[in-house]
Amino acid sequence: MTKNLKIKVCGMKFTQNREQVEALGVDLLGYIFYGPSKRFVGDTPDAGLFQSDRPKVGVFVNENAFEILGLAKNFDFEYIQLHGKENPKTCGLLKNQGLQVLKAFPMDDDFKFATTAAYEENVDYFLFDTKTKEHGGSGKKFNWQILENYTGNTPFFLSGGIGPDDVAEIKELNHPMLAGVDLNSGFEDEPGLKNIEKLKHFIEEIRI
Repeated sequence: MTKNLKIKVCGMKFTQNREQVEALGVDLLGYIFYGPSKRFVGDTPDAGLFQSDRPKVGVFVNENAFEILGLAKNFDFEYIQLHGKENPKTCGLLKNQGLQVLKAFPMDDDFKFATTAAYEENVDYFLFDTKTKEHGGSGKKFNWQILENYTGNTPFFLSGGIGPDDVAEIKELNHPMLAGVDLNSGFEDEPGLKNIEKLKHFIEEIRI
């Protein structure tokens, strides 16, 4: 089952590193447009950072929808990932503009999957991440067993603290809506700088 999982690497910050990650055959590359993040692309990112052949994901937290649309056009984003308190209407507006929308939900043991129901028609994917104050990139896992409570029809990406040694556990999940994994801080030498060997090994193992 995991052979077909989409591999998204998030928090790309450096052009050369992005080129190396891209060469591994990943499916999606994520770029963070959220100032407080250690992986923020910056106010004046290197133009070469976005010159990728891989589909690009712009990651936002509570950003104005029209600002998102402008940046998506400027940087040729095909996907938008929303990590804040964006409502279904905002998600639907962006989707109706031709963008593929991932809506992130912060997970802990008290999360109620009924929360996702209103978003079903307005997004393409959910992204289940560990609940923290930082809106992602924490390096912490949530209890993956709670995914058994998700019975929706929207496919999801698994996020939150995934590391090089998690291949076997991911393969055991067997959830019919698991569409991909979101890799970030568990594969870094420093914020935004991905360790190519760790990523290469993980990708080879997950696709066996």
